[in-house]
Amino acid sequence: MDIRPNSAYTLPGMDAYESDRMDMVRRQIAGRGLRDARLLAAFESVPRHLFVPEEYRQHAYADGPLPIGYGQTISQPYIVAFMTHLLDLTGRERVLEVGTGSGYQAAILSHLAAEIHTTEMIPELFAQAEKILSELGCANVHCHLADGSLGWTEAAPYDGILVTAAAPSAPQTLLSQLAEGGRLVLPVGDRGYQELEIWRKENGEFKYRPSLGVAFVPLRGEYGWK
Repeated sequence: MDIRPNSAYTLPGMDAYESDRMDMVRRQIAGRGLRDARLLAAFESVPRHLFVPEEYRQHAYADGPLPIGYGQTISQPYIVAFMTHLLDLTGRERVLEVGTGSGYQAAILSHLAAEIHTTEMIPELFAQAEKILSELGCANVHCHLADGSLGWTEAAPYDGILVTAAAPSAPQTLLSQLAEGGRLVLPVGDRGYQELEIWRKENGEFKYRPSLGVAFVPLRGEYGWK
């Protein structure tokens, strides 16, 4: 897939942050060992500051999460990059993201996979994210206002599923929507601390391994935290 930024990325205010964005990629992502050229190009292309509320925009490229309202956050750039890296995308995949939030993760995925479906339960965040993703020309991203813990069966199966909120365990509903060879990446644990888990479907069976320790907001919905 062509990962050069399209014309929609030349929105007002983008160039003022270009040096910050490039420094973020160099220091926070490549500097921590993630050096895949396609991954880095996606982060260089997507204007993260446009996904951040105006009052936090000066911190958009800082090394940490930021609030986006409604008790939700936009994740630390490195965590977005690391979770994306764990999906091992080649550009041909159909991917489900659970928890659209700001829309930033979906925008990154739009450069790295063929088709993205992303779900959000909070109507206000859904509307904001859908608007900016449309303005940025992310035509391969399909936004759905829905309980993401149930997945999105209409487009299943998926080659990759990425959950951007902490679950008490890997929902069977999501595992059942993985294609053969597909991967599910999600934080699992209690409300204060989780580990990223990478699940893979091999010969009809599910295997997983733990990875990085993280702290995410709780997953909402039928198979999230009550």
